[in-house]
Amino acid sequence: MATNSLRTAYGEALVELGKDNKNIVVLEADLGKSTMSCLFQAAYPERYFEMSIAEANMASTAAGLALTGKIPFINSFAVFSTGRCYDQLRQTISIAGLNVKICGSSAGLSDYGDGSTHQSIEDMGLMRGIPGMTVLVPVDAVETTQMVAAMVEHKGPAYIRINRNDLPILTATDRKFEIGKLYTLREGTDAVVFANGVMVSKALAAAEVLAKENISLKVINVPTVKPLDRPAVIAAAAGMKAVVTAEEHSVIGGLGSAIAEALRLEKGVPLDFVGIEDVFGTSALGYDELIEHYGLTAKAIADKVRTLVG
Repeated sequence: MATNSLRTAYGEALVELGKDNKNIVVLEADLGKSTMSCLFQAAYPERYFEMSIAEANMASTAAGLALTGKIPFINSFAVFSTGRCYDQLRQTISIAGLNVKICGSSAGLSDYGDGSTHQSIEDMGLMRGIPGMTVLVPVDAVETTQMVAAMVEHKGPAYIRINRNDLPILTATDRKFEIGKLYTLREGTDAVVFANGVMVSKALAAAEVLAKENISLKVINVPTVKPLDRPAVIAAAAGMKAVVTAEEHSVIGGLGSAIAEALRLEKGVPLDFVGIEDVFGTSALGYDELIEHYGLTAKAIADKVRTLVG
């Protein structure tokens, strides 16, 4: 079923993949109706494990299931699925290289009503820092579907970061998602924006504005934050007057940091970040209100590009 909801696409993808792959199992920390793992529960109740609000136990149980050949997906809000069970994700799952998949739902500021305790603005940094952990950020529902299929095929721990809100569809339905690949959504010659998640559509909007000022902006979707295709990043930045990153995450440890690390030996590449400064989230009446408050806008991207190009 066509949907703009990344959460629904995630749940439906698990159900579809679970038809043929009986090794897929799903574990939930009491938020199944929000993460949409409840769709898998309805289809395959014998392969669904409600772990209650016990994320550390959920991760440890998933590790045990992985050792028996199962492909466990553990689910909660991103702030909980990465933070509350970080020790188990690092010590038990990742050091052993176990085939456990972690879903961080309602990521970033997208759980706008619940405030800082429920808004994960540091989860990419946490997951990027774990050796061997793959870190994925879908741009829309279509890419989410493709990404979940790739996670099932991938061997080893992987984290997917899911937005709570509907996002515009930017991905072709017939594309096959590849872990590690960059996807150019708009060509440009003056500057390049590396973005993911909700910020890709903001970057495309910024490109439209800048085009009227004769500034040509390339927009690249970076759905795989780790492993990052460093040669592709360097090639995309070559000859550009400006490089900007845009993400719904802290400017510390996320996509901006990953791109800066990739370009660390390159000469003459002006680089700046659009992201959340070193602050926590807050509650609001709507998602767009928070996006505006934290400067995660097309205007902010365009302003960074102008400054660097200028």
